[in-house]
Amino acid sequence: MKKVSKDNPLPLYHQLKEILRENIDNKVLKPGDPIPTERELVDIHDISRMTARKAIMALVNEGLLYREQGKGTFVADPEPKMKHELSKLTGFTEEMKEKGMETKTEIISFEFESASNKIRKHLELPNDVEQVIKIKRLRYVEKEPFSLETVWIPYDLASNLTEDILTGNSLYNIFRNKYGYELEQARQTVEPIMLTDYEGGLLGLNANSLALLFRRTTYLKEDRIIEYTKSIYRSDNYKHEVILK
Repeated sequence: MKKVSKDNPLPLYHQLKEILRENIDNKVLKPGDPIPTERELVDIHDISRMTARKAIMALVNEGLLYREQGKGTFVADPEPKMKHELSKLTGFTEEMKEKGMETKTEIISFEFESASNKIRKHLELPNDVEQVIKIKRLRYVEKEPFSLETVWIPYDLASNLTEDILTGNSLYNIFRNKYGYELEQARQTVEPIMLTDYEGGLLGLNANSLALLFRRTTYLKEDRIIEYTKSIYRSDNYKHEVILK
């Protein structure tokens, strides 16, 4: 293995990260192989443990490595990541069905609550609407936890929606088929985040792992907002594609 150089102007963790990446690219380290431990990297490169850990976590967040509690860090299988096309207004279930993927949704909570000032602003609620429906769901693809979603819906637009109705169904299909709503457009933002202990536990990742947070506001034809959603996606096996026309 090459060694980092303290004469090199690049940060030591970045040098180590690129050395490990080169070993993976050149098949010196193959999928499933363990990489040297943090202590071994410290001894080999004469660096601090924090530097070794930072290099490893950068590659974990890129999906090139994965960690198993109590076992170590291993080279990930370089399977192509699934693509999510950001130009299409579709729900999670519809999108994955188009790709032929097996999906499952676990409803973590379904509740009616008074809208906070922040949620009122996101949903642009009329003054006479006080309540919202708040739904938290964990999404699975091919039996693996994939995304954690929280959605808020104006109560007056779906007052008779229940957890039983939602279970096993697509929310967008319910909007269209049960309520006759036409979804016109959505505004969506994406930003990188670090997972909390709670989020990481649900998604099967370590706390502080890198993930992507999507915020979506969906509009009906008459410009009324039907939903505001925050979705946290794993970034180790998923990438997002923007189609520009």
